[in-house]
This record gives sequence, structure tokens and C-alpha cells, in this order.
Amino acid sequence: MSTRTSRKVRLTAAVATAVLLGSLTACGQEAIGGSRYKPDEGKGSTIGLAMPTKASERWIADGNNMAEQFKKAGYKTDLQYGDNKVENQIAQLENMITKGRSLLVVAAIDGSALSEVLQRAHDAGIPVISYDRLILGTDNVDYYASFDNERVGRLQAQYIVDKLKLGKPEKGGDAHNIELFAGSPNDNNTKYFWNGAMKVLEPYFKSGQLTVRSKQTKMNQATTLDWDGGTAQKRMDDLISKNYGSAKVDAVLSPYDGISMGIISALKSAGYGSKSEPLPVITGQDAELASVKSIIRGDQTQTVFKDTRKLAARTVSMGDAVLNDKKPKVNNTKDYNNGKKTVPSFLLDPVSVDKSNTQLLIDEGYFKAGQLK
Repeated sequence: MSTRTSRKVRLTAAVATAVLLGSLTACGQEAIGGSRYKPDEGKGSTIGLAMPTKASERWIADGNNMAEQFKKAGYKTDLQYGDNKVENQIAQLENMITKGRSLLVVAAIDGSALSEVLQRAHDAGIPVISYDRLILGTDNVDYYASFDNERVGRLQAQYIVDKLKLGKPEKGGDAHNIELFAGSPNDNNTKYFWNGAMKVLEPYFKSGQLTVRSKQTKMNQATTLDWDGGTAQKRMDDLISKNYGSAKVDAVLSPYDGISMGIISALKSAGYGSKSEPLPVITGQDAELASVKSIIRGDQTQTVFKDTRKLAARTVSMGDAVLNDKKPKVNNTKDYNNGKKTVPSFLLDPVSVDKSNTQLLIDEGYFKAGQLK
């Protein structure tokens, strides 16, 4: 049975239910179900885009890129931002379902909180693409588009290893102090970033070349709710004051540029950032403009570039295929299990960026040269 056929079967059932309910409603009232849930399929239909927040320039870019590329592909879009509040995103998705959007693209605020609303989407015959953050605990996710998130963590950790010139762990070497930060506990990507980084760093913990003086080495000790830079700054302040004294922080594993900015603020408040006390190696992710400028002036050390224009293009291609009874291209069918199913996925490759190759961002057209001055 094709995707379009299966959707029509579900819609026929929904319409039949609406007719039955309609006989029980007062004249002039709209019954729950029925045509309110019938998506307008194909070219010219409207795609629902549910993004988490406008607080990060990255998510603004994601939403705008998809809206623009869906438009070029012949679709209209309904772009909504949830302000990092789960209840907002659920309400927005419910509204999209009610309005009969033909497809939902969802970057979840909390990947485990959408089961009920996505069941409604499924019952209405509306397919769902999980965008960048895997939606958990539901069968009602058709595809997943993201970057290789474990590789992001590996790139960050390997950069620290290379910058500190640690060499091979079995050969030993000088000891360095590192502190660890993780992403938001309600974002499934957090564990992939963390696991990728730990695969690289753990041999150096065992060899003694890297020491976490705070002893906060578990992911649940290092998470940063909502990826918030202010929260990261407060934690870094606490880590320095309680664990360092005359000791020096040599590196900080940070999973995201916004967190990195908070970490840098805390370090500068503690006296880092001068010739006599330089900032430690500090990683990041997303190549946000403020952080790229920070890298150029020598504050943040590294970021991981994920070209969200390419992710948007891949998602648009997936959506267009789904809405035209075609099978979207995927390149991973085994690694992204959401607790209910293994979601067919397409993963793009991230790229490590530091002061030596920021020109790449200009060459790729991600920033203009004048923006980085």
C-alpha cells in the first residue's frame, strides 16, 4: 500500500467518524474530527514547520531556510517558534493539524513530550519529519533529518586532544585539567554529542593525561537545561571557585556556541583571557556569528559547522517525496531508535572550524566576508 493510499484510508475513517459525531452535535457546531483534520496534499499545500526557539540564531536560520526552499519547491509554509516552552509547541502543532497542514516538520523542544499530539497527526493522515532532534517514544515519526551528531562530539573532543598535544593515551604524557559540559537533558541529541566525545576522551582520563577536577564526569552532572548560556556561566563560575584555586583550566568541552559564550564570560571573570593567563581550549557547535567572531579574536577556540541550508534542502527533498508518493532518500536505517521504532534517517557530515579555516564559512557562502570583521 502506498503512502498516499494509506493516508486516504485513514482519512476516510476520520471522515466517517465525523459524520457519526456530526449527528450528535447541535446544529451550527463543528464536530471534532472530519474535514478539520484533512490535509491538503501535493504542490501548493501548506507545510507546518515547528521550530523550538528564536533565542538562537541557528534556529531562526533553520526556519527561514526551510520556508524559502519549500516555497521554491511549490509549497506554502506555516512557520512557528515555541519559545522553548513545550506547551507552546504542542499548541502550535495542534493548530497545524486542525488547519490541515499536509506535512509537519518538527524540531522538538522536548523530544519525549509529543506522543499524544503526533498521534492526532497520524490519525489525520499527516506525515511527520523529525528535524535535527529525534522525537522519542512514538511510532508516528516517518523520517529523521539531521547531522551525524556522534561525529560532532568526536570532532570536539579530538580537537581538544590535538590542541593540547596529548598524543596516544597508552604512551602517557603531561597532565591537563578539563571540565565537561553537555547539552539540554530534554534533547535527544545531547547523548549523541556526549557519547561521541567520551569515546575520544575516556582513554585520556584513564591514562591520567586529562583530569576533571570537579569529578563531574557523568552526562547528568554536566547537562545545561535549554542549552542556556547563562546557566552554563553560573555552572562554570561554580566549578572554578570550588575546584581550581591556583590550578588552571586547560580545556572545556562545550557542545554548543551559546554555552561556550557563557563559559568564556565565567572564565574572564575569574581572570582568564590575558597574556599571563590565556583562556583554555573551548569547543562549540553551530558556527554562530558571535562565536565565529570570538574564534577570530582568540577567545573561543573551535566550533563545529553544520550547514543548516543543506539540512533544510534535504528535509525539503524528503517532504516533497513523501507528499508525492515517492520514497525519500536515507543513509541510515539502524542507529536512530526512538524507543518505539528505528526511524529512517539522513545524516549530513559536520565540519570542525577554528581560526585557521574560518574562510571556509565565507567560501561556502554561509557568511559574507564583512560579517566576520
